[in-house]
Amino acid sequence: MSVKAKKHLGQHFLTDESIAKNIANALTENGYTDVLEIGPGMGVLTKYLLQKKSKITVLELDRESVAYLKDVFPIEHLSLNTSKEKFDIIEGDFLKKQIQEIFNQKQVAIIGNFPYNISTQIVFKAIENRTYVPEFAGMFQKEVAMRIAEKKGSKIYGILSVLTQAFFDVEYLFTVPPSVFNPPPKVDSGVIRLIRKKDFSLPVDEKLFFRVVKTAFNQRRKMLRSSLKSFNLSDCLKEEPIFAKRPEQLSVQEFISLTQKIASNGI
Repeated sequence: MSVKAKKHLGQHFLTDESIAKNIANALTENGYTDVLEIGPGMGVLTKYLLQKKSKITVLELDRESVAYLKDVFPIEHLSLNTSKEKFDIIEGDFLKKQIQEIFNQKQVAIIGNFPYNISTQIVFKAIENRTYVPEFAGMFQKEVAMRIAEKKGSKIYGILSVLTQAFFDVEYLFTVPPSVFNPPPKVDSGVIRLIRKKDFSLPVDEKLFFRVVKTAFNQRRKMLRSSLKSFNLSDCLKEEPIFAKRPEQLSVQEFISLTQKIASNGI
């Protein structure tokens, strides 16, 4: 039995066992007992996750993949390294699920070989649920992985970089070539790991912070005094040096300071 990759789901099945093992080993298993794998497909990553001490839950939208996992995994893998109490299969869409309800508000690490077409949305949902997600690791299109990990001063540094790094420490781990997938994608992939910061609360209104970051990068070629004019900045505030910069010149901490300045302006 096998599963046919479906283009509309963005499926590219990893075939290299050593890479799958390295992705599984990206998890530290510090501070949590549950792991959620998104989009396991035919389970090449899952079988290495099952060797860990955590309970593994897989969430899969593709019914054919769900049927495959239910048919194959109890026979080939569960008896080797774990028990049924440590493995669960859920059919559904991660973007429509409530993480805190699935795991009863416990801490859960997220991992996966993420479909390119929804990978950014998956990151934003992890950020939204950061209270419950101490760790996040997996494979993305290389360009997206690099954007998440990029520091200020780069053309690919942007909204995704700032909002992720505000709450997580990001590490780019390694690059994966197209040849180890079936079917092979047209681009390289990249594996990253996110570890939630010890203090992941911001010293500023978070909704305003998100709004400032998104507004600034929506006109990234302009100086901040121009791109942020919708915030009705006072003439005095606009003369401060930070407003003469462009958004890619600001670190996460500088965006926090910028938000604090805008908040003090009466927004």
